[in-house]
Amino acid sequence: MDASDELLRSADPAALVTLDGVINGLNAAMATALGRPAEQCLGRGFGDLWPASQRMSAESLVVAAARTRTVAMRVLEFPGPGGASVACLIEARQVKDPAGDEQLVWVHALDARNDLASLLIPFRLATEAADLGLWMYSSYDHSMEWLGGAPALAALLPVPTTLLSSVISAVHPDDREAFRQLLRPPPDQSPWVSVRYLTQHEGWHQLAAQTRRIQLGYGGPERIFGVVRDDTKQEKRKKKARAALTAERQRAKDIADFSSALITAATEQELRQVVLTRLAATFGASGALLALVDEGRLRVSTDAGIGMWEAEALHGMPLDQPSALPEAIRSGKPQFIPDQEEYIRRWPHGVLLPWFARLGFDYTISITPLSETGNQPLGAWQMTYRSGHRPSLEEQTLMGTLADLAGQALRRIRLQQARVELATALQKTMLPTLPAHLPGLEVAARYRPSRDGLDIGGDWYDAFMMPDGAIGIEIGDAQGHDVDAAAFMGQVRLSMRAIAAHEPDPATVLTRTNELLVTMDAARFASCTMLHLDPRDGRVTGASAGHVPLLCAREDGSHSVRELPGGPVLGVVPDTEYREETFTLDEGSALVMVTDGVVEGPGLTLEAGLERAGTVAGAALYDGLKAEETADRILDAAVAVDHLDDVAVLVIQRT
Repeated sequence: MDASDELLRSADPAALVTLDGVINGLNAAMATALGRPAEQCLGRGFGDLWPASQRMSAESLVVAAARTRTVAMRVLEFPGPGGASVACLIEARQVKDPAGDEQLVWVHALDARNDLASLLIPFRLATEAADLGLWMYSSYDHSMEWLGGAPALAALLPVPTTLLSSVISAVHPDDREAFRQLLRPPPDQSPWVSVRYLTQHEGWHQLAAQTRRIQLGYGGPERIFGVVRDDTKQEKRKKKARAALTAERQRAKDIADFSSALITAATEQELRQVVLTRLAATFGASGALLALVDEGRLRVSTDAGIGMWEAEALHGMPLDQPSALPEAIRSGKPQFIPDQEEYIRRWPHGVLLPWFARLGFDYTISITPLSETGNQPLGAWQMTYRSGHRPSLEEQTLMGTLADLAGQALRRIRLQQARVELATALQKTMLPTLPAHLPGLEVAARYRPSRDGLDIGGDWYDAFMMPDGAIGIEIGDAQGHDVDAAAFMGQVRLSMRAIAAHEPDPATVLTRTNELLVTMDAARFASCTMLHLDPRDGRVTGASAGHVPLLCAREDGSHSVRELPGGPVLGVVPDTEYREETFTLDEGSALVMVTDGVVEGPGLTLEAGLERAGTVAGAALYDGLKAEETADRILDAAVAVDHLDDVAVLVIQRT
């Protein structure tokens, strides 16, 4: 037996490798470790036969011994029997081949049974670098040992070695089965599993863990190794963000409802109800009152948060009185009063007001005039807060916006008259003539205003040829139900058509229109849906600015609701980038575009209204009706439920 045979005689993996890394000889154990018959390994690069994750380490081990003539050691992993990886301490050193007088590198596994901890060092370093924790489970004695890693995770196991039962007792009951599954990992490794874990001093932690089986040394014991990540802070941030998003959505809905109620108030009594039931709740105030100017004096109403005895001190006060509320109305400037000192400095004659003694102790006051651009305020609302609260800049801006809406509503109510002489001129703007022939399409529109005797309102629709051969289609709803709303609607519609001539993408049209309206500081806003429809292939690109969803009706009588992406209503939020979506309108199918008056009303939710309109449209197509008859059916169904709002219907059927 020559010397090379002696070097390969070991029961542990061993191989002889040339200085340039080619396998010259190997034993059966090394061939098994490399997962190939010995004859397929000879003449191959030693590093090429290792798993990809270990290839560089195996190559560098041979290079270190070949170039420096030093003894090199490294922990390497290779696939073992039963799926568990085998971690071995591998040594490489130069030896002389007695047969050819050539220098070779002898690579062989060392017996590390008396120092298994040496095999764990690379795992500890890797987990520490990744800011993870490392633990090891032995099924032999059901113990878990903390091996280290990120220092911040060391508190999870207060002692280095703990019985499994103690660890499981700290896991949330709902997560214990998932944790036990970690101790039975698949052949490669488990997925990341989330568990809640109760620490001794820091309460519940949200952890994520992953496990795999590793055999320590060739022929050594098998253990379950786990890495753990602490997601507690991240989960808290996520929960906080979700809570903030939910609160913001609710706040946005409350504000939208407030705005809508102001816009639709038809009498001063309705306006008072809207303000006094919503104002304090919207801005977190303890109370609110509404003061309207009537023949130079204040007429005051209050909610339950401000006592009648406090309101009576202001009721009938002359508008020229040197006091905070009249001054806010006269000047059109909001006022905030944090304490008595500030009040005396500005209004020294107003100290006899009943709430003066509470200022600065448990009382601060915010006053916002009901202004309207270019007009004298017709009143103001006043809110009281607990001491120390000061409305943020965002809240002040929003108060001003809603107060402007209230001022517009009040002026409209007080100056309620049809101005019918403008209605005829605006009617053409409101109801444009649709193109007589659109290839491959049938388009029909219907409109009905909300008020008797005035054939005009804030809803609109439009359809026009675009430079690229597609059809531009839009439907919208401008704030209000009067001639002013129609005028604003006309601005929006014509602006969109002009922009679409150069920027055909619906999202871009909405973005540019919004920029224009915000720049104009328009006192109104508008919701809108715009489509870019290619009649040749039915390709539709659409975007929405706070408008109700589309309906798609089909010849089999079915229908679906499509809610387009987009953004908020036009004319309110600056620098908004709207989004769009592309889909296909099949031949024989129809898109139904409506305003909210068609699908919402007394006792009719949006979801129920969309379902009703979609059912009507689907039945019309199933009956073989054309776009004109389908539009009539949808409008008739809306009118039948005593609609209070303007209604507009636009049906686009692909033939």
